[in-house]
Amino acid sequence: MLYICSILSINMSKKISKSVSGNKNIHTKSNSAVKTAPVKSEKNSLIWPLFLILITFGCFYNTLENQFVNWDDDKNFYEHPAIQFMAKGDFWQVTKYIFTHNVIGNYNPLANWTFAVEKMWFGFDKPMYWHLNNVLLHVLCTFLVYRIGLKLGLNVLGAFILALLFGIHPMRVESVAWVTERKDVLFGAFYLAAISQYISYVKDQKNWRWLLIIVFFILSLFSKIQAVSLPLSLLAIDYYMKDNIHWRALMNKIPLFILSLIFGLIGIYFLKDFGSLDAGDAGAEYHFIQRVFIGAYSFIIYLVKSIVPFRMSPLYPYPSGFPWYYYVSIIILPVTLYVLWWAHTKKHKAVFFGVSFFIVNIIFLLQILAAGQGYLADRFTYIAYFGLFFIMAFYIQQYKQAQSQNKWYVLGPVVVVFFVFAGMTTAQNKIWKDSGTMWSHVIKYYQNTTTPYGNRANFYRDKGMYKDALADYNKTISLKDRQPQAYNSRARLFFTMAKGQDTLLLALRDYNKAIEYETDNGEFYTNRGATYARLGNINQAIQDLSKGIELKPDHDVAYLNRSIMYQQSNRVDLAIIDIDSYLKLRPNNGDMWYEKGRAHRILSQNNEAMAAYNKAISLDNTKPLFYYERSKTNFLLNNKSGAVSDFQKAMSMGFKIPQGDTYPATLMK
Repeated sequence: MLYICSILSINMSKKISKSVSGNKNIHTKSNSAVKTAPVKSEKNSLIWPLFLILITFGCFYNTLENQFVNWDDDKNFYEHPAIQFMAKGDFWQVTKYIFTHNVIGNYNPLANWTFAVEKMWFGFDKPMYWHLNNVLLHVLCTFLVYRIGLKLGLNVLGAFILALLFGIHPMRVESVAWVTERKDVLFGAFYLAAISQYISYVKDQKNWRWLLIIVFFILSLFSKIQAVSLPLSLLAIDYYMKDNIHWRALMNKIPLFILSLIFGLIGIYFLKDFGSLDAGDAGAEYHFIQRVFIGAYSFIIYLVKSIVPFRMSPLYPYPSGFPWYYYVSIIILPVTLYVLWWAHTKKHKAVFFGVSFFIVNIIFLLQILAAGQGYLADRFTYIAYFGLFFIMAFYIQQYKQAQSQNKWYVLGPVVVVFFVFAGMTTAQNKIWKDSGTMWSHVIKYYQNTTTPYGNRANFYRDKGMYKDALADYNKTISLKDRQPQAYNSRARLFFTMAKGQDTLLLALRDYNKAIEYETDNGEFYTNRGATYARLGNINQAIQDLSKGIELKPDHDVAYLNRSIMYQQSNRVDLAIIDIDSYLKLRPNNGDMWYEKGRAHRILSQNNEAMAAYNKAISLDNTKPLFYYERSKTNFLLNNKSGAVSDFQKAMSMGFKIPQGDTYPATLMK
């Protein structure tokens, strides 16, 4: 509907320009520069952005009821080693780690750093606050879009329409409702702040603004690699605000292009190192030329969804084969070039600016390099759609001014569209309620794709819904047999639900299958080792755990399980070595410090045991067992007052003395 208004207004542009040529708030053919729309009153200038903020927040309010999802939330924070066990005393150490490492091939440390802060403040049991921060950042981005609209010459109504399109369009949902996509709203906030400052810089040439632009740009790059497009976006703004792009406009952006190049190379390096550039079947099935056609098709879909946001899904898997319409879609290339040429020659700057802004912000995300499991992603449009929304707002504003006597003839359909978008956005938020609803939504559209079944099964397994989990694991394996991770996951289900040897043997069978398909995955050996342990085969368990550690030296669970095996086989000295290896990876785990203390006391290393118990209690002072065991160690070190104090502390916390334990009587002698 909004595009229809835009197209009509473009066709009528000559008539409109005559009727509004005296209005300084809009572009006409005679404009040589953009002028900021005058604000009628301070009251009006506050009401519109306040109204904008309330509507945007209201449309995303129901995301605060959502949980985390097992679509990279696990890898990015609630199972992220540095964040999972983070404590206040390790804040700077964790910060350094985050900024020097990638997560599943993605380098967006500032976004992950915010997760570390939230974990420290709220923990993982209060996802509402994590979602709230996403919503607030999106509201900030929406307000910045409003301000940019005003700075680019739109009047208050035009800027409001632009910002509200940006704020409540259903394609925003993935970027806001998915906690992992904090990187979108965070990079967007700095990206838009840089654009806002640049527009002001073009007008007043104040050098301090340029410094702010660089700072905002760096923060945006640290939030998401997608920010590399900023220099190109600023060139599009130069075109819109000036008659021509002078060489000086290019020269002063050289530092920005250098930053883009550096972060771009870092991003490519991490993606390649992780193996994301040829993820899944897409890497083997399509060659580069085919990917160009896939990119063209994606480009068309993004254009269409800006008007009609249909069939939105967290995952758009590659189709089997190569559909004929992919080849036809390449027609969008000459069409787009013609639109740009036409807009330039006919002086329709809003069209040229909007289309070029969209292109430079979407072109790196068209999956020509196939860095992911899908060929589309709603989140990729977060900044790119600003360009298309600007065209819509610009021409709606013009058409409304040309039809000043019949303004509701213009605004009525716009209001209806906004109501529809608001309803769609609110409904789309609900599919992100939890992993079960999200993957069920994907399955509704893609019944023959393995990923949603496997991930929904993991969710069901973790919720104790074993029957549903088993059905989904069986489904994903029936769709494609050669899936080592699927066999590993189903084996974990059998291991979890096992009450007897028969089910454990089913787990063992699946672990064998996973290892057969992927012989160098340390996790598979570690998991099979745990299964052998429950089957009572300690030697085979240690052998598999050792193989798992060899293949994956940073796998904490492998050290934990092998330390238990060593203790059960009376090799406590080796158990301590494994506990120490575990604690190098997870230094803030109080339970393991307790186990270290217990192992040292078995070997009569009481001073080492005391140090370990002290550390355990400093990390977690809520467990009476820790005080009770430290009391025993104090007694062995002839510190009876300390022993009594710890004993009384344990009793006051409700500790139940094990039957047959003679220590209390010994202490009271």
